[in-house]
Parts: sequence; structure tokens; C-alpha cells
Amino acid sequence: MTSKIKIVTDSSVQLTPAEIEQYQITVIPLTIVIDDDVYTDGVNLSRQEFMEKMSRSKALPQTSQPSIGTILDCYDQLTADGSEVISIHMTETISGTVNAARQAAQISRSTVTVIDSDFTDRAMAFQVLQAAKMAQQGASREAIIAAVDQVRDQTELYMSVTSLTNMVKGGRLSRVSGMLSSLLNIKVILQLHDAQLEAISKGRGMKTIQNFYRDLVKKMANAGASVKMVGISHADAQALADQVKEQIQAVLPQVPILVAPTSPVIATHTGAGAIAVMFYRG
Repeated sequence: MTSKIKIVTDSSVQLTPAEIEQYQITVIPLTIVIDDDVYTDGVNLSRQEFMEKMSRSKALPQTSQPSIGTILDCYDQLTADGSEVISIHMTETISGTVNAARQAAQISRSTVTVIDSDFTDRAMAFQVLQAAKMAQQGASREAIIAAVDQVRDQTELYMSVTSLTNMVKGGRLSRVSGMLSSLLNIKVILQLHDAQLEAISKGRGMKTIQNFYRDLVKKMANAGASVKMVGISHADAQALADQVKEQIQAVLPQVPILVAPTSPVIATHTGAGAIAVMFYRG
């Protein structure tokens, strides 16, 4: 049965191809410029290819939100059969995509509800998957929005960054509260909370990161059965991501954990070596 409500998101999301297909989720890609070459995220540039190209690029890659016209075309195509759309996007702190979506929704003749997830990556995917599952079951727009709000309120995102160089180059450091831009070589733990990036721990060695994740795993173990899903995303840091996954799986063996490379939108700002741990409690 075709869903009367269709779910849209952007390419900063962390979803598997199987999830996208199963739940009929539409992903609008962002544009990435590396030196003078223009790419469409996930279409002619994979996440692994992006990391390789970024490591060789002369300048910091630039990402740009989809145009209002592109988003409007997507909405019009999806609603041509009388359906409506719920469009869930990454936090405004990172990108103007959600604002472009809001403008497209105002122009569209169809019913389009735009939601700022306050997150990105797998933390945003928790909301997208909840919405898509409910849409397939025939839930109302109001019920889906209420459930998405609940998932958002119960979601936590923590990220470790091994170098602040890209954040300084990209002008993002000024948006991170509690940060000292003079200490470029420190390791930093950030939390995305209330749509704001906050530095919650910093130190000079990898021990800072190892200790933080050890404590976070203890916190997740204490939460126990209430933890419903975990995502670990990384920027060319597979070994650390796998290590943290093993620690979490040891204390939460029944909880699904997705480990995958993060999107170019995020990797551009974090640089190589970053990982993020995201989970929500039901």
C-alpha cells in the first residue's frame, strides 16, 4: 500500500540503503565543492571517496544546501498522487537546508510539514525512521510529529574530534561554546544539545577520548533496556569506531548498533579521526 504521508530528509542522514528502500524514504542530496570540482553527495561521490579527496584538497571542501527549487520539485513529485510530506532535516546550527525546505514548503501547493531535527547523521535517522515506520502503518501527521518530538527529546549525540584545524578553517569554532581556538592540538569531546555544539571535555592525548567513551558506555549500561538504537559514525576512524562498538555491545548485546562513515557535511568540519556516538531511549 502506498503511504499517504511520504518522508523526506537530506544526505547528512545516516541510513542504510536497505532502510531507505524498506521505508520508502526520499533523501535530497547536498552539493560538495572540492577545490574546483562540484559533486552531488551520495550520487557521484561516496563517503569514502570524499575522505580521500579531502585529504588531498588544497582548500577546505565547501558544502551547500539544496536549492529551494530542487526541494520544491521533490515535494511536487511526491505529492502528485495526493500524498502529503513530512520533511526532516539537519539542525540549523550546521546547515541552512531546513530553512530552504521551509521556503519550498511555503511555495508548494501541497501539504508539507518541515521539521528541524536539532541533530544530524544517525541521531537524525532515529527520527526519520520513526516517522517512516508510522507513515507506512497509516498514522496521522499529528501522531507522527508527536512521536518524532519524543524521539528527539530522548536522543543524545557525543562527538570526539582529534584536531580543531578544520573547525577553525570553516569558521565553526566560534559556534562551539567553551572552546579555546589557541589550543589546536587538543582532543575535544563535543555534545550536540539543544541544537548547540558544546565542548564538554578536552585534553592533549587520546586518553581523553578513551576515558570519555569508557564513561559513556557505563552511562549507557546503566540506562539498560531503555536504549533502543545506537549509531556510531566516523570520519576515517574505523578502528576507534569498532572499538567503541565492541564496548557498547558488551553491555547492551540486544541493541542494534550501526557503524558507518559520516557524511561529507560533517566530515568537512570535524576532519579525519572524528567519531560520534548517538543513541536514543524509549
